[in-house]
Amino acid sequence: MRFWLRNEEMALEEMVQRLNAVSQDTDEIMHQDIAPLCAADIEDQLKKQFAYLSGGRGQDGCPVITFPDYPAFSEIPEKEFQNVLTYLTSIPSLQDTGIGFILVIDRRQDKWTSVKASVLRIAASFPGNLQLVLVLRPTGFLQRTLSDIAFKFNRDEFKMKVPIIMLSSVPELQSYIDKTQLTEDLGGTLDYCHSRWLSHRTAIESFALMVKQTAQMLQSFGTELAETELPNDVQSTSSILSAHTEKKGKMKEDMMLALKEGHTILESIREPLAKNPEYNLNQDQLDNQTTVQRLLDQLGETEAAFDEFWAKHQQKLEQCLQLRNFEQNFREVKAILDVVSEKLSTFTDVGNSYAHVEHMLKDLASFEEKSNEAVEKARALSLEGNQLIQSKHYAVDSILPKCNELQNLCDEFTAEMGKRRDLLHQSLELHSLLEKSMKWCDEGIYLLASQPVDKCQSQDGAESALQEIEKFLDTGTRNKIQELNKVYKEYESILNPDLKEHVQKVFQKQESMEEMFQKRQVSLKKLAAKQTRPVQPVAPRPEAFTKSPCPSPGLRRGSENSSENNMRGKGNYRRAKSEMSDIQQSRSGSVMDDEENLAILRRHVMNELIETERAYVEELLCVLEGYAAEMDNPLMTHLISPALQNKKDVLFGNMEEIYHFHNRIFLRELENYIDYPELVGRCFLERMEDFQIYEKYCQNKPRSESLWRQCSDCLFFQECQKKLDHKLSLDSYLLKPVQRITKYQLLLKEMLKYSKNCEGAEDLQEALTSILGILKAVNDSMHLIAITGYDGNLNDLGKLLMQGSFSVWTDHKKGHAKVKDLARFKPMQRHLFLHEKAVLFCKKREENGEGYEKAPSYSYKQSLNMTSVGITENVKGDVKKFEIWYNAREEVYIIQAPTPEIKATWVNEIRKVLTSQLQACREASQHRALEQTQSLPLPASSNTSPSKNQTKNIKKLEERKMDPASLEGYVNSASVTKNPDKSKGWTKTSHSLDASEDNDGWSSTEEALNSSDAEEEGGAGPRKLVPGKYTVVADHDEKGGPEALAVKSGDIVELLHEGEEGLWFVKNLTTSKEGWVPASNLLALIGNSKSAQSLSSSESGTGSTFLSSSSSCSESCNATFSDIKG
Repeated sequence: MRFWLRNEEMALEEMVQRLNAVSQDTDEIMHQDIAPLCAADIEDQLKKQFAYLSGGRGQDGCPVITFPDYPAFSEIPEKEFQNVLTYLTSIPSLQDTGIGFILVIDRRQDKWTSVKASVLRIAASFPGNLQLVLVLRPTGFLQRTLSDIAFKFNRDEFKMKVPIIMLSSVPELQSYIDKTQLTEDLGGTLDYCHSRWLSHRTAIESFALMVKQTAQMLQSFGTELAETELPNDVQSTSSILSAHTEKKGKMKEDMMLALKEGHTILESIREPLAKNPEYNLNQDQLDNQTTVQRLLDQLGETEAAFDEFWAKHQQKLEQCLQLRNFEQNFREVKAILDVVSEKLSTFTDVGNSYAHVEHMLKDLASFEEKSNEAVEKARALSLEGNQLIQSKHYAVDSILPKCNELQNLCDEFTAEMGKRRDLLHQSLELHSLLEKSMKWCDEGIYLLASQPVDKCQSQDGAESALQEIEKFLDTGTRNKIQELNKVYKEYESILNPDLKEHVQKVFQKQESMEEMFQKRQVSLKKLAAKQTRPVQPVAPRPEAFTKSPCPSPGLRRGSENSSENNMRGKGNYRRAKSEMSDIQQSRSGSVMDDEENLAILRRHVMNELIETERAYVEELLCVLEGYAAEMDNPLMTHLISPALQNKKDVLFGNMEEIYHFHNRIFLRELENYIDYPELVGRCFLERMEDFQIYEKYCQNKPRSESLWRQCSDCLFFQECQKKLDHKLSLDSYLLKPVQRITKYQLLLKEMLKYSKNCEGAEDLQEALTSILGILKAVNDSMHLIAITGYDGNLNDLGKLLMQGSFSVWTDHKKGHAKVKDLARFKPMQRHLFLHEKAVLFCKKREENGEGYEKAPSYSYKQSLNMTSVGITENVKGDVKKFEIWYNAREEVYIIQAPTPEIKATWVNEIRKVLTSQLQACREASQHRALEQTQSLPLPASSNTSPSKNQTKNIKKLEERKMDPASLEGYVNSASVTKNPDKSKGWTKTSHSLDASEDNDGWSSTEEALNSSDAEEEGGAGPRKLVPGKYTVVADHDEKGGPEALAVKSGDIVELLHEGEEGLWFVKNLTTSKEGWVPASNLLALIGNSKSAQSLSSSESGTGSTFLSSSSSCSESCNATFSDIKG
């Protein structure tokens, strides 16, 4: 940098010296240093032409100044006279002026007195050297005579430094000056035009001034450029370079104009030669030509000096701009390298599973691919810097360290990336070994668990089991951890405390499993060895021995033999007793082994629960980051179709809320139970309310599915799937929450299966029941949101308890007979929704489309207030029918369920609602009665507290309910009268006039068989089946029959048609296979009628604790109803 500044200072100094020389030379050429007068300054005085420089020369080359005849010569002001003479004497070269001037004074037409005055004035004012003065005296006789006489007598007055010669004629003049050097008015041939001479002189002097000013301007501009301080940023440097270049261009334009002007003047001087090649330029013209040529040379020198300086200055600015660009790029690239290096430093995790490490390797590879762009950019910038150094840039001392730093950063990043990759590959190798060992242990545990104890009592069974064990143990050499210390040493670089603990647990599990195998081998070898004795083996249940061991049939037979065989019988008895003791010990050991196996199986289920939970959380995060977050990425906006704009909440629902719950809360709490798997039910129970978020997700699923089908071909989804390297499209991942919530109940069933005698069995059962309740609630809510045409708020009806499709007949007392008869034989298909406060009748309408777009909708038709409803549990002739009646049987609805089980579930649920409402009404009436006792006496028959008979009646209320009119009266009356001795149920109040005395009400089964209102079977046809997609909630193998279909939990199947005995013929959408599966193993994706019934019947039957029985009795039971329309 300093070297460059010194060079620039030297360049400026050199240019200034050269331009100063140009200015001086210009002044010298124009004699401005001697007589600083210009033609332009005295142009008017020169135009009077009382004296002129014709360009003629004397014999010695003396310049000739002619004073032509000028009548007003005496009137010329002295100042003008002096200026003209001074200017004319300054034009010839110094060499010519040094010889002296020849003055030709033409006074041929004048008088002697004026001649005398003129000569005296010239002699007194002439500023230059004189060599000779030639005077043409007057030509008139008188004036000539007078001049001769006067000149003789006045000679002393004309004394000058040079002689004055009086000439009488032009020929005499020509004897002193050659004819070719005299103008035509003096009889010569010299071509002279005063106006042309004046024009040339003005132009030459103007051009000389232009040359001088250009040199001075360039000098000033060069100083300005040299003193400009270099900026520190790209923009300012670029602006200065642009501004200086622009100014330089203007300077060059001015110089070009000056050059053009000089050549124009030169052409003007040479114009006579152009017209006449034989024309001879006079000396003054030649001097003018020389002057202009010298000025042009000076201008060229000026341009050359400036160009040389500008080249150096421009190079300096361009190199400065290169430096600033390099520095700016260096800062940007270094910042990017710092970011990627910092991000690389976060890749410290070595993973917690094989799949996790694989995912991390993919992330690392993706990160490396993205970061390679920054590394390559840094290397390219370093190469660019080296090229600047090789081009002899002035800032080598600044560029070189930055190039070295970039190279070092790239090398360090590449080395660190390789190190991270190697560590992850080591981790992948270790996790592969651990998972192989765990899988081997699991297979061994299942092998032990799958060996039936009874079959192992025989010699062949025991030997076969031993062979299985030995064959399995042989596979351990390539699957198990051989030496723990060797693993520690080999993978020391990646063994953090968590991973080391994991390795220890796997190794402990392996040792525990091997110990179990050793125990099993010992037991089997004993059993195999015992079979060589001639004793008939017995296989009673193990608990039989613990309660009362008894002799085997062989012993009994021995006791029945003759007396001669008694001794043998006693011997056999002793041997049998000894054998029995060994078998008991062996089986006691087997029971202990089974307990250990159950504990291992519980741990296996717990590990599966936690591992699948981790994978589920990771999949949710992958979807949220890889798809949902990318919808807000401005770089991806152009790929999003208009139909998808601002639809993120529709597509993903509340997936983010589900992710945060599982990631922050549920997964961490599950991990706390990893050593106590039998207690994990508590974890589910504590967080059961949080699982309600799945209801919101499932309710949004139809909208999400519809949006996906509309936009599945969007380039945005394809690009995201490519980046994530997913084999499945987004819709498969959007189904994960639905699959996960159904998976929990399967895992809880498995855990409960292996924990029946454990401390947490009750919690597991309650958790399973609650999860099933959530599944039912989710399924019910999917149907509930499909109801259309209901004017009120469904939330006001209380909790949805049941829903399903039924065949319905109506039998109303008030109505035309034909309508009643027609209704009796023609059922209507209705979908019923049982709430805490009302039951809704809707008509199911199928929609066209596929998948969720084929979801049914329900048109609202009728609703019954539960405070005015009664039921008849059984209808004669059909075990699937029951009655719901309204307003003292004015309206009767005969309901036929698809199966007796579904009917029983609905009847029980309705009974619970009615019982809870009746109890609430009773408590409210007692409260009012208690308040009245404070002011009015009560009748003797009134009773505010339950008696024994009252208690008996309350117990009977669990089986029957009387006509609703009496319930209404009960609610609105101030007190209640009862006759426990005569009434079967609740008696009617005094203002219940419309009730029928023979009304069944809520009757028992025995009463229903004798009911006169029972309807004959045959009115309803088979229920219409609704195809759709279902989720498998329980595994099913192919052992169920020749056409049975093997499915696994989580598979998606499509219902084709219904069979008998609860079997459905379905198509597995995963494998494209078809076959029969139990309907109870399926759950509708958004819930169609059959799957809903299956869920309501099978799941609620086993877990009814999720239902709420807190409905209250409404004080206003009046409602208007319309006839049910098909």
